[in-house]
Amino acid sequence: MNKVRRAWGFISSLVAGITYNIDLEQKIDWSRTYIICPNHTSNLDITAMSIAIKNNICFMGKDELLDGLVTGLFFRTIDIPVNRESKMSSFRAFKATAERLQKGVTMIIFPEGTIPDIYPPEMISFKNGPFRLAIEHKIPIIPVTSLNTWKILWDDGLKYGSKPGVCNIFVHKPVETAHLTIDDTDALRDQVHSIIQQKLHTA
Repeated sequence: MNKVRRAWGFISSLVAGITYNIDLEQKIDWSRTYIICPNHTSNLDITAMSIAIKNNICFMGKDELLDGLVTGLFFRTIDIPVNRESKMSSFRAFKATAERLQKGVTMIIFPEGTIPDIYPPEMISFKNGPFRLAIEHKIPIIPVTSLNTWKILWDDGLKYGSKPGVCNIFVHKPVETAHLTIDDTDALRDQVHSIIQQKLHTA
């Protein structure tokens, strides 16, 4: 299914005149399991992550994606939907995520929890969930900066439409968590937020 997702995303984007430029801060060992934490400004970020991340992946995302023609296919099969307004749904989703991590599946979690309703986009605070998971399971986090997907298609494109262009994605080096404890969750969250924020400001 991941191969299908990558192929579909690449081809459908190409038809619309959209391509992806992926830059790496350093070479990534894709044989390891990671939690990927990107900023989120566009539905194109999902396709960008599918192309940029080279191992077996699973997204955690809002349950509204179940209603999408394409996203619904994946969120009913390999991805994990979550209703962030429901504590029970969040608990089940993070339990399922922990099980995937233990099986060696790399999780992609947008730590803002949503595409912020701000134009031009500004990053909002990160939620603690992915960082707590990373520490509990000793999984490295890879911050990813989506630099300009919003300029090509902001959110779902309904308000400003879309245009052809190159989406620039920067994959930062992994942030190790093996030495951290749960008490370090907030510090790890803020560290990853700062890494992405700095890249957005200097790009």
